[in-house]
Amino acid sequence: MTSSTPAALAVLGILATGSLVAFAQTASLSFERVAYVTCREAHILPPDQRIALTIFLADHVARHRGVTIPDGEMGVQLASLVRGGCTLSPDAYLFTVIDRAIAVEWRRVPKR
Repeated sequence: MTSSTPAALAVLGILATGSLVAFAQTASLSFERVAYVTCREAHILPPDQRIALTIFLADHVARHRGVTIPDGEMGVQLASLVRGGCTLSPDAYLFTVIDRAIAVEWRRVPKR
């Protein structure tokens, strides 16, 4: 973590000490606290916390764009786009990678 912001470090500290879902339910997890987590930082999290963080950010993007994150094949395709984006640019913010993946598939994703 070469250029981490203090907020990202605080989030990683929170995520390392407990379940992300529990923090999301208690409202101590906010978009402002996780928006600047990079793909590299997310990758070092345990899988369940990384998935919960990704779902939290994807839900935020979906609400903003007026779509829903689908289950099934389309959801798998969006996950593959996010995985590929993080592989190509590990220092990109995870939120941005998720947003771009949804933007690319916007026409095919179910609307709210």
